[in-house]
Formats: sequence, structure tokens, C-alpha cells
Amino acid sequence: MIRALLTRAGLVAAAALAATVATAAPAAAHGADAPDGTDYRTTVTGVTPARDGLEVRTVEAGARLELTNRTGRAVEVIGYSGEPYLRVGPEGVYENVRSPATYLNRTIAGDTTLPADADPAAAPSWRRVADGPSVRWHDQRALYRESAPPAVTRTAPDREHRVRDWAVPLRDGSEPLEIRGTLDWVPPPDAYTWWAVTIVGLLAVGALGLLPAGSAPGARSLAGLGGLLAAGGLAAVAYTVGRELDAGAQGVGGLLLGLLTGQLWTLLTGFGAIAAGAYALARRPAADFTVALAGACLALFGGVANAAVFARAVAPVPWPATWARVLVALVLVAGAGALAAGALRLHAARTPATPRPTPTRAPSPTPS
Repeated sequence: MIRALLTRAGLVAAAALAATVATAAPAAAHGADAPDGTDYRTTVTGVTPARDGLEVRTVEAGARLELTNRTGRAVEVIGYSGEPYLRVGPEGVYENVRSPATYLNRTIAGDTTLPADADPAAAPSWRRVADGPSVRWHDQRALYRESAPPAVTRTAPDREHRVRDWAVPLRDGSEPLEIRGTLDWVPPPDAYTWWAVTIVGLLAVGALGLLPAGSAPGARSLAGLGGLLAAGGLAAVAYTVGRELDAGAQGVGGLLLGLLTGQLWTLLTGFGAIAAGAYALARRPAADFTVALAGACLALFGGVANAAVFARAVAPVPWPATWARVLVALVLVAGAGALAAGALRLHAARTPATPRPTPTRAPSPTPS
């Protein structure tokens, strides 16, 4: 009876999740080349002239623009040669397959090879790509594409510098509009300090594995490792959710879609670390192995994969970059520290104690 109810509940939950995810995201919902961090802050200052129901914002740490049109009229985004590029309106989102911007904007580097029929002077050929009111795209006018920082940053590398003001033209019927914004260079943090603090922390946690497992301090250290591992798992989940919110996820459905399609391994690693921490706190059998395995996965998928924020001024989360670095540092300390401590405890358990030699007694003299 209970098993049947659980099975039905699981099927209902799966169906609800699938329905929510299927209707969740706008066109080009999550970029495959979303940056792990950047030193350039892209800001949208507004649409000129303003339109009620027309909103534009940056997503993915400024790597893409998102336009949402609820005006009831179709609005076009204009490409780099003045040609129609995107059209967003009541009938959905369309892209002009003749516009070079359709292909150049598929990657943040803008290095896509143009097909032979890409011609900005040709009549538009519209292809429907989504049925919602929103679209997201990379726009080279709002990005900095050079490999070296602007020359102005060399004069005062410790403060912010305005790189340029930018504009992306729109068209509402026959009336021209503009998305306006700014691009600023932000001085990056001292990555060496963050790495030094993180390494000292994970070494301190790993040293807990030197305490004898069978002693009272060893038992307390296992509980401490479990609690820290669970905290690191929570930090990994929080950072993953933050990345999806910064990528433009809206509502529960949009968030779930982004997590399941773009951040699944990090999410599963975070939850796995939480479960392993609870397992260690309960002092269950094989807790040392569980802690070591979960710590290794957490450090790799949740920590190393996001460690670029130690050297980048703008993090791909909707809160200050310093908090993002703190979360990643906690993930690395908890994960790598738990791996080291668990491995040390396993090694100690498998090393047999050296037996003490049994003292021999001299034979008694034989009576004559």
C-alpha cells in the first residue's frame, strides 16, 4: 500500500516537473559559453524612448542581453549592418536567417562561420525560434572582445574605468528605439590571497584525519567533518542556484530547467555532500569512505569548476562577488579537507598495529 502511494506520488511529481520545465524558458534560455566570471560590467541603463511593457536586462554576468516584450506589438532588434535581426511580439520570437548577427551572436566570441546566404542587404527570412515574449542573445556592441584590458586601466589599475557607452537599435513598427547601457572595467581581486586562505583552511580540516578514529577526539572529528561537508554542500547548491538566477531564470519552472540542463552535476554533488555529511554525523559504517568520496566530488565539481571567481571582479551570481568567492572557498575547504581527512582515517584503519614483542624468560636450571 505504502509502496503504491509512493510510486503514484513520484509519477505525479515527475509529470508536474516535466510540465513546468516544458513551459519555462525564453528563446536561447541558457548559453553554453556562459562565463565563470569577468572583469567587465555590462549595465543596461534603459530603453529610449521608454515603452510600457518593454524591458531589457543583462544576464550571465553581462554576457547576454534579455529583451521581454509585453507591449502587444512586434519589436525588432537591429543587426550590425542595420538589418532586422530579431523580432519579438505576440506571435513569439523570430530570427532573420539572412542576418549575419543571427550567426555571429551564437557565441560570446562572435567567431561563428557565416553561411553563404547570410546577407544583410537581402530581404528578411524569418524563422520562429520560441513562442514566449522573451529572447536572449550575445551582442558585441555591449561586450569587450579584446584579449588585453583597455589602455586606460594601466594608468590606475586599482579603480574602475568606463570603457564606453553602448547602444543597440530597436524598431517598433516604423519608430526607432534604442537600448542604452554602459561597459566598465572593474579591477580584479587578489586571487593569491583567496587561494592562500583556502589552502590553509583545507589543510586544517584535513589534519582532523590524524586523530585516532577509535578515540573520543576522533569521533568528534568525524562529526565535525560531517557538519562541514554538509555546509559545503549547501554552499555549492546556493552558488548553483545563484548562477541560474543570474542567467535569467524566472519562476520555479525556469530555475528547475536551468539547474537540470546546465548545472546538474554541481547540483547533485552539493546534495550528495549534504547526504554524506548527515551519514557521517550519524556515525554509520563506512562513514570515512563516504566522507572522502563526497569530498572529492564536491571539491572537483563544486569548487575547482567555479574557482575562476577568485580572479574575476564580476561573478555570475545576483549578489556581491565577495560572497560568491566566500561560497566557493567554503566548498573547496569542505570538499578537499574532507577528502584528505577521510583518506587519512582510512589509511590508519587499514594499517595494522605493530605487535609488541613478548618477553622471553630464561629457562630454569635443571637440578643435578
